[in-house]
Amino acid sequence: SSGINAEYGADRVVVEWTYFVTVFFCSSEMDKDALQSEEDHKKELIQQVLELQNTLDDLAQRVDSVKEQNSKLKSENQVLTQYIENLMSSSTIFQNNSNLTNFTK
Repeated sequence: SSGINAEYGADRVVVEWTYFVTVFFCSSEMDKDALQSEEDHKKELIQQVLELQNTLDDLAQRVDSVKEQNSKLKSENQVLTQYIENLMSSSTIFQNNSNLTNFTK
């Protein structure tokens, strides 16, 4: 069908045409609103993804920093352990257990 039936009177054709145009434009406006809403939602999601990427980058940098700090502290701990062991081996108090036992009495 062509959308306009010859059996209808002129008033009916005008009413149907007006309805069609109204529905078409309302539908078009609703589509625009839906597209705008979808576009806004996409922009919001993109912003959230970017924020999460930045947070992930910050956390990765923090992990690297903590690893480096941990490595330095392990190294310092080894130096201090060696220093304490050297002090204990050179001290007469820790040379043998009998001296330690006499010292504590």
